[in-house]
Amino acid sequence: MPGADAARQALAALRTEVSKAVVGQDAVVTGLVIALLCRGHVLLEGVPGVAKTLLVRTLAAALSLDFKRVQFTPDLMPGDITGSLIYDAKTSEFEFREGPVFTNLMLADEINRTPPKTQAALLEAMEERQVSVEGDARALPDPFIVAATQNPVEYEGTYQLPEAQLDRFLLKLTVPLPPRDQEIAVLERHALGFDPRDLSHVRAVAGAADLAAGRAAAGRVHTSPEVLGYIVDVVRATRQSPALRLGVSPRGATALLAASRAWAWLSGRGYVTPDDVKALARPVMRHRIQLRPEAELEGASADGLIDAILASVPVPR
Repeated sequence: MPGADAARQALAALRTEVSKAVVGQDAVVTGLVIALLCRGHVLLEGVPGVAKTLLVRTLAAALSLDFKRVQFTPDLMPGDITGSLIYDAKTSEFEFREGPVFTNLMLADEINRTPPKTQAALLEAMEERQVSVEGDARALPDPFIVAATQNPVEYEGTYQLPEAQLDRFLLKLTVPLPPRDQEIAVLERHALGFDPRDLSHVRAVAGAADLAAGRAAAGRVHTSPEVLGYIVDVVRATRQSPALRLGVSPRGATALLAASRAWAWLSGRGYVTPDDVKALARPVMRHRIQLRPEAELEGASADGLIDAILASVPVPR
């Protein structure tokens, strides 16, 4: 296993490598790396055409991880995700045929387009890192994370993810439209013959060993009692906000701690600061809170309320 410093340098090189195929989106790449370090799952939200799929494919190539993509549709069945038993006429026995969930990085494209029955098939895999078929538990590879995409503006024919499943995602990352200069850069690449389906020019600059070393190093990052208290105060403030009907659960508090430690390690520090907590508060909490209808009518947003809560909670010195 590589040392912690070597692993940090390898993971830092991911940004440069991913930029060979995707212009900008550095914050999203960093969020995906944090999720890999925490063994957490990511919800990617953005309008169609902002390179969500290309981003995840490129990251998998730069990390030399096994990658599978599933297009979620209304007729997708749970067995299409987890795998199923197939009768082998030659041996007269049933054998298990693995589904696409048996991979390192699974892209669940448009996860809100499939019914709850199939969405729930991912729950055990995401939480327990195993799949149970006919009473037998089959472990998933390590690392294993789900990167699920959804369209924030199209709701016709979709199935909203239940709170129980949303809470399984470590981060919700928004993939924004690029600014003018970056969009020009995208067109320049395509004018020069760039093919988004061909990622042969992307090198593997890090791997599973670097992620394992980084995960171990992030687990040794010190968190003072004052910062732990700050995380709890921020989370409890969401439960007491009059604008919210659902606040962040204790699982969300542990997610905020894990993500903050991973970010501190990536930043080259052996301790967590309140600024680390503030930097990760939005992506960790925005999908775990629910606004009251009257707050939505007044134009409030999840990110805006999180910012207001961060401004109201005293920061430890």
